[in-house]
Amino acid sequence: MATNETIVGTLRRAVGTRGRRVLLLVTVGVGVLAAVALMAGLPAAERTAATFGEPVHAFISVPLPFVGVLLANDLRRTPGAPVLPTLAGATLIAVAAGLAGDAISVAAPAVSGSTAPDPWANLGGIAVAGVSAQVLAQLVGTGLGLLIARPWWGCPATIVLPLGAYALLTPLGAARDWLTPYGALRGVLAEGSGGVGWARWATAALLWGAALNVVGVVVRRRRAATAGTAA
Repeated sequence: MATNETIVGTLRRAVGTRGRRVLLLVTVGVGVLAAVALMAGLPAAERTAATFGEPVHAFISVPLPFVGVLLANDLRRTPGAPVLPTLAGATLIAVAAGLAGDAISVAAPAVSGSTAPDPWANLGGIAVAGVSAQVLAQLVGTGLGLLIARPWWGCPATIVLPLGAYALLTPLGAARDWLTPYGALRGVLAEGSGGVGWARWATAALLWGAALNVVGVVVRRRRAATAGTAA
């Protein structure tokens, strides 16, 4: 019961200040802007949920990890608090953001007057891929929030580090899609519910989601132990 209450507390912290509420609105808003921009430049015959899916989710995944950074950073004020409920709450927010992105991607072909033969082909796979992409993005945020003491460094790090890795690994070709969140996002949204894209996503999730947060938890415990010894 306490764990459930703590998860609820995490969700409350996510909307606990005006700045955080604005951040959540911006997260969804940039997805809408991406869809509108694509409508303006894309021929009607090419307006499909799959076509809208990648840019919409890519844009949402930029500010979303800021939420994870802030939620993880909150734990510094309560050194003994468990990390898992915060990670669970942050993941629920990511699922909601992914579903919002899916809704935008589904609505965009209808709103824009798509003339594509099947504008909602492979809709289920695209929807799952969008949610999965946002979960990974959020876990990057929580991991860096645990590792980096100041949110104003942690938030930009969620952009600079993953995209920097993507750029640096470009000479390695397909390897970057296995080793970076953006490469994983492109893979699952391009391939829907099957194919090698999901293997790439799993690899990136282990590196940038699971491993990053595990390291963050270990570092947090060592800091707490050092602070306790010093006291």
